[in-house]
Amino acid sequence: MDLVSLLSYGLGAGLFLALTALLAIGWRGRVEGGLLLAASGLTTAWLLLLAAQAFFGAEPGPGAQALETLRTVAWLAFLTRLLGYRGAGAPTRGLPRLALGLYGLGALTLLATLAEPLLRVLGLPGTLGLPEHALENLLLAGHVLLPVGGLLLVEQLYRNTPVDRRWAIKFLCLGLGGIFAYDFYLYADALLFHRVDPAIWTARGAIYALVVPLLAVAVKRNAQWSVSIFASKTIVFHSATLVGAGAYLLIMAAAGYYIRAHGGEWGTTLQAVFLFGAAVLLALLLFSGAARARLKLFLNRHFFEYKYDYREEWLRLIHTLAGARTGQELRENAIQAVAAIVESTGGILWLRDETETFRPVARNHLPDPGDVREPASGSLARFLETRELVVDLTECAREPELYAGLVVPEWLAGMPRAWLVVPLLQGPSLLGFIVLSESRAHFTFNWEDTDLLKTVGRQVASYLALMRATEQLADARQFETFNRVSAFVVHDLKNLVAQLSLVVSNSKRHLQNPAFVEDAIRTVDNAVAKMNRMLEQLRRNRLQWKPAQSVDVAEVLAEVAKVRSGAAPVPRVEVRAEALRVLADRDRLAAVLGHLVQNAQEATGKGGHVTLRLVREADAAVIEVEDDGVGMDAEFVRERLFKPFDTTKGNAGMGVGAYEAREFVRAHGGTIDVRSAPGEGTTFRLRFPLNREDERLPAASPA
Repeated sequence: MDLVSLLSYGLGAGLFLALTALLAIGWRGRVEGGLLLAASGLTTAWLLLLAAQAFFGAEPGPGAQALETLRTVAWLAFLTRLLGYRGAGAPTRGLPRLALGLYGLGALTLLATLAEPLLRVLGLPGTLGLPEHALENLLLAGHVLLPVGGLLLVEQLYRNTPVDRRWAIKFLCLGLGGIFAYDFYLYADALLFHRVDPAIWTARGAIYALVVPLLAVAVKRNAQWSVSIFASKTIVFHSATLVGAGAYLLIMAAAGYYIRAHGGEWGTTLQAVFLFGAAVLLALLLFSGAARARLKLFLNRHFFEYKYDYREEWLRLIHTLAGARTGQELRENAIQAVAAIVESTGGILWLRDETETFRPVARNHLPDPGDVREPASGSLARFLETRELVVDLTECAREPELYAGLVVPEWLAGMPRAWLVVPLLQGPSLLGFIVLSESRAHFTFNWEDTDLLKTVGRQVASYLALMRATEQLADARQFETFNRVSAFVVHDLKNLVAQLSLVVSNSKRHLQNPAFVEDAIRTVDNAVAKMNRMLEQLRRNRLQWKPAQSVDVAEVLAEVAKVRSGAAPVPRVEVRAEALRVLADRDRLAAVLGHLVQNAQEATGKGGHVTLRLVREADAAVIEVEDDGVGMDAEFVRERLFKPFDTTKGNAGMGVGAYEAREFVRAHGGTIDVRSAPGEGTTFRLRFPLNREDERLPAASPA
C-alpha cells in the first residue's frame, strides 16, 4: 500500500465528492450546471479509482487513464459552453475549430488508452505493427496537448469576460488553469524522460484538493449556472483558521526537526525551546483581535461576492441591542454593535438633548471627551442629517471635495484615533451620531460599508428613541402619581377647611360654652392630625392608607353624620343591623362616606333628606347613602361619575370624590353600586365583606 499516494488522492477524492454532492443538490437543469456536475463527478470517480489502486498497491491501469481523459474533455466542454462557442454565431471563427479539435484529440487519446486492451480481446497483435512505444507516446502526447488546449480556453474565457464581471470567474480560471498547468508539467516531463515521475504523480491528488475551494467560490458567484452553493462566512473563517494553524504547525515541526538534526549536542534543547515559542506565537495569533480582523477582511475581499453575511450581522445587532437591561447599557451596547461591523476598537455616542445640542452620553474603550457639545445647527449635524453619509475622517482630510459643505469641528479633528462618524437618523431628523475609532485591521472602507452602517444607524436610532420614550413615560407616570395624590389630598383638605370654617362661624355664638370649646379643640386637633398624615403622603409621592383594622361601621356612620350635621339637610342614620364590623382604615372610610354625604347634601334642597343606612346582606355589611336630590341619568353614571377630575361643580369641585370611593371599596374587596334617575334622587350602595374574626370572639359577660 502506498500510504502517501492514498492520502493525497483520498483527500482530493473526498473534497471533489463533497463538491459534486453540493452541485447535484443545487442543480436547476441548466446546461452549464449539468456540464459542471459531469466534470466534477468524473474527476471524483477518477480520484477515487486512483486512491483505491494506491490502497491495493496496483499500478494505474487503462481504466484510470480513460477516466482521466473523460474528465479532461468534460472540463473542456464546460469551458466551451461558458465561452458560448456552439458553432453558429460564435464571436471568433478560430475558437470553434479549436474546440472541435480538442474534442477530436480527446477521442484519439481515449482510443489510444483503450487500444491495447481491445486488441487483446479481439485476439489481434498488441501494437498492430506500429513502432515500439508508439501508442504510449501517442497517449502521452494527447495528455500534453489536452491541458494546453484547456489553458487556451481559460485564457480566452478570462479575456472575453467584461472587466466588471471578471471577479465572478476569477477563481474558476485560477482553479482550472492550475489543474491544466500541473497536468501539462506532469506529462511533458513524462514525455521527455519516457517515465512518469513518482513524486509529481503522488502530489497530484493534493493539488486537485487545493483547487476545490476555488471552484466552490466560483460556483457561488455565478448564479446563472443554476447551481446554488451557500458558503457560511463563519465556516469559511474557522476552516481557514484551522488550515492555517495546521500549515503553521507543519512548518514549525519541520523547522524543529531541522534544528534537532543539525543543532549538535544542543539540538534537542533548541528544538524544545523553538517549538514552545512557536506554540506561544500561534496562541497569540489565534487570540489576537487584529489578526482575526485581517483574516476576515482577506476572506471577504477574495472569497465572497459581498463583504458581509447580512443575516448574521443583523442577528448579532439585534441580539446586542436587545440584551440591554438599562438605558445606559443600551447606549453602550449600541456603540459596541456598530463598532463590531467594521472591527473598530471603540467609539463614543452623542445624543440630542432638550437644548438642541448633541452631547456625549456613552463611550466604549475610548477616553472621556469631557463636556464637548455639538450644536444641532452646526455644520457636522446638518451634514449628517441632510446628506445621510458616513463620514470617513481620513478620506475627508485627504479629499475634502467629497464632503462639500462639511466643516469638521475642532474637537473632532483633534480627537485621537477618530475614524468614522455614523449618523443615527430617526425619520428625517438626526437623533445622534457615533464616532468610531480606527479599525483593528487595515480596513478598506467602501460603498457596502456605508450602506450597512447607515441602515444599522437607523435601527440603533429606533432603539435609542424607544428607550428615551420609555424613560419619559416613566417620568410622566411619576408626575401623574404625584398629581393624583395631590388631588386626593386637596379634596380632603377642602373638607377639613369646611369643618374648621363651621367651627369658626359657630364660635361667635358658642364661645362661652365650655362644651363647644372642648368640641372645637377636638375638631381642630383631629384636623391637624389628618393634615399631617396627608402631607406625609404627599412627600412620599403616594397615597398610603393605614393598616386595616376592625371597624364598627355604625360608629363610623354616626361620626360622619355628626361632622356633616352643620350643613342642610342634616343626614339621618338608620342602623338596621347591629355590631357589623369590617376590616378597613377608619379615617379613610369616614372620609369616603363624608364625600358621598357632602355630594348628597349639595344635590338636595334644604327640604329634602339624606340618609345613612347600614344593613346586612349575607356575609357583607352594606352602607347606603340615599338622597332625594336632582339625581343623575344613566349615561352620566356610566361615562362620567367615576372618571377622575371630571366634575359638574366648576371650580368648587375636584372630581375625585366618587372615584376615590370606588377605589377604596375595591381595595378592601368590596363593590359599589349606584341607583339614580333625574329628579328621583341617588343611592350609593357600598358593600364590604364582614370581619369574620370578630364574630368568633366570645361575648363580654355582663357587669
